[in-house]
Amino acid sequence: MDSDTARGGTSGDGGHGGGRRGGAGGRSAGRPAPRVSRRGLLLGGAAAAVGTGAVLAQDELRRLWWQIPGVTKPREEGTLDHKGAEWTPASRANWRLADRPDDYRIDRVIIHVVQGSYPTALRVFKNPGHGAATHYVVRKDGHVAQMIRELDVAFHAGNRPFNERSVGIEHEGFVDRPEDFTAAMYEGSARLTAGICVRYGLPADREHIIGHVEVPGTDHTDPGPHWDWDRYLRLVRAALPAARTAHRG
Repeated sequence: MDSDTARGGTSGDGGHGGGRRGGAGGRSAGRPAPRVSRRGLLLGGAAAAVGTGAVLAQDELRRLWWQIPGVTKPREEGTLDHKGAEWTPASRANWRLADRPDDYRIDRVIIHVVQGSYPTALRVFKNPGHGAATHYVVRKDGHVAQMIRELDVAFHAGNRPFNERSVGIEHEGFVDRPEDFTAAMYEGSARLTAGICVRYGLPADREHIIGHVEVPGTDHTDPGPHWDWDRYLRLVRAALPAARTAHRG
């Protein structure tokens, strides 16, 4: 997040907006007719209507599916994507509904530093006037808070396409204080990132795990020069086998 958190500023969404999200014959005797969902009928009908633009129409409808009245992806308050995390919801103003990875493919993890304390991050992400929040916040002792579901789009990168395709992880501390990046924080964050990589099939490398400073158009500098990328990636890769086992289980 960098210094804007402490000031109560915003990373923004890079432009807010929407973004979430039969037949018979030929079946064997005794087998029930396949159910055709309302979504399937709508997507198929739209594709037929546009002819050569069918693929584009289907892609756009997947992105807009959640906006159809009465249609939402089933979800329950407090559901965790990362086992052992603490559910602490961000303000609804700081993220938007989605149905990832069905509508937007998740292709990276973005690492942030609060420029403040863990309680500061939770407080500002709960503030509807802040305009930004990450999916997770990691404390110095490695404890993880989940504030937004991974299937939804968090306003954390200051670049709309990057927001739509990423999971954001905030870390307690300051970019100019290397002592803030404790062993427990690195390890807890690495387990979290390893789980994300497994869930979405991401390689554990610097192309898919990036810093906020690397997002196009940002004026942020986090995680800063003291974040040990080599150490972090080693820990993420070491955590992958356990993450795969947990995912299969």
